[in-house]
Amino acid sequence: MLVFLDTEFTNFVRPDLISIALVAEDGREFYAERTDYHRDACSSFVRETVLTLLDRVPGALCSRAELTLRLRDWFETLPEPATIIYDFEGDWLLLADAYFGRYHRQPPANVGDKLHLDGYAITHPVFERAQNHLYTQDWPPHHALADARALMAGYRAWHKFMQPIWSIQ
Repeated sequence: MLVFLDTEFTNFVRPDLISIALVAEDGREFYAERTDYHRDACSSFVRETVLTLLDRVPGALCSRAELTLRLRDWFETLPEPATIIYDFEGDWLLLADAYFGRYHRQPPANVGDKLHLDGYAITHPVFERAQNHLYTQDWPPHHALADARALMAGYRAWHKFMQPIWSIQ
């Protein structure tokens, strides 16, 4: 099962997770916003853009410790191991930090492979068109859930476009 990941975080120097979204190809979604991130560490971009998009999903607020439990529970509900797809390595690292938490040494059940989409894929016109088509005024870029949904749309369109090309290579 493919699961698309996006995160929002404080800054690029010492990122602290603010929000995280996982969107599975079967329609399942996970979204959480941490209440205990270091707000004073946010870059000006994050303060002006990302923080203004929070509080749109009821029940999303949680602490770091609660996030670990919620993530582990969500992965356990998946019917098969997930291949986690992301477009920024930092997203993967923040997810791993979140699901290990302070006490776990193993990833949760049903975490399988990972797939980092490189610049070739995410800058392909077919990918970008499908991704941008998904954003709305209510769900704009830089909201983790909107970005994870858009990542899935972009990947699906790009993969469908590339399939015939790959078959003749």
